[in-house]
Amino acid sequence: MARLAQTAGLTDVQSEILATVRQFVDKEVIPRAQELEHSDTYPADIVDGMKEMGLFGLTIPEEYGGLGESLLTYALVVEEIARGWMSVSGVINTHFIVAHMISRHGTPEQKQHFLPRMATGEVRGSFSMSEPDLGSDVAAIKTRARKTDDGYVIDGSKMWLTNGGSSNLIALLVKTDEGAEKAHQNLTTFLVEKPEGFGEVAPGLTIPGKIDKMGYKGVDTTEAVFDGYEIGADKVLGEAPGKGFAYMMDGVEVGRVNVAARACGIAIRAFELAVEYAQQRKTFGKAIAEHQAVAFKLAEMATKVEAAHLMMVNAARLKDSGERNDVEAGMAKLIASEYCAEVTQDSFRIHGGYGYSKEYEIERLMREAPFLLIGEGTSEIQKTIISRGLLREYKSRS
Repeated sequence: MARLAQTAGLTDVQSEILATVRQFVDKEVIPRAQELEHSDTYPADIVDGMKEMGLFGLTIPEEYGGLGESLLTYALVVEEIARGWMSVSGVINTHFIVAHMISRHGTPEQKQHFLPRMATGEVRGSFSMSEPDLGSDVAAIKTRARKTDDGYVIDGSKMWLTNGGSSNLIALLVKTDEGAEKAHQNLTTFLVEKPEGFGEVAPGLTIPGKIDKMGYKGVDTTEAVFDGYEIGADKVLGEAPGKGFAYMMDGVEVGRVNVAARACGIAIRAFELAVEYAQQRKTFGKAIAEHQAVAFKLAEMATKVEAAHLMMVNAARLKDSGERNDVEAGMAKLIASEYCAEVTQDSFRIHGGYGYSKEYEIERLMREAPFLLIGEGTSEIQKTIISRGLLREYKSRS
């Protein structure tokens, strides 16, 4: 059989892109990931390499200087990058979501203003919905934008911005007074341009500093505090107040495919480490891979990797076709993140005591995998989305 997580039906261009990215990951990312992760150092040189390959513009239309590739291509690229180091995939994830939202919903002027510079990586995006007092309950957002004669004034605090300090564009979801009866129809997405860095980066906007995390290091995760921040009405995404929730959910759908791809990448790497170690480590006169207990564990791990990859590919292809994919993206994110955690833990067990040492890569993966159970919605949120979709499709006629 072929190696795990192969994808049928790819074009020559897609195959060439993936081969180039895999070579980059093997040469530039994996050898440096341990050192950079343990020191919590931003991977500046690796990011520059991704810029040179055009990865920041992978899905941006060609008319704006991008490569115009599909969500599937992007997801497979993310899988390869996360196999090397998940934090590197995080650098481009929020950027991709913001670029997708602008491409799909932005005005012609917004597209022309942002997308060419996003394609080169000159402008890098971050994505902000969460707040200190809420996570999945997006409709309960408290950060407000008050209408003025010159535009809007924003006040409030946002939480968990990936690339909050290193980005210079935030897609920001806040509450506006649209007078709608439904809470989610009173939310608006703003495109907030800002300098990179920490502290008061602009009048009325403070990025306090990096949040210290268990894993997912290297990439900066921050808060954002708005205190009388002034912004023009032309920075409302699509110049459409009250539609921010719908635009953000479109972004989250592709984000869930991305998280599924990241989970696949980590699981693939965990399996690779386990199957290599199991053939080298000997007990009772033979490699531990020859012991049935370990061999069966490898079989189960490989099956989970393959299943997660196939569901991720299906969700990406469905979105590319223009079909609604909230249920499929939820399923892919659910199974990929859960299987990732299980495969990583099994790899850790196969490594025995060495898996607990920071000298071994599996120790890092053990701290990274749990993040994917939370990012872009917990497993429980995915089950809610899936069940609602199933009940909608299989509505009882009684």
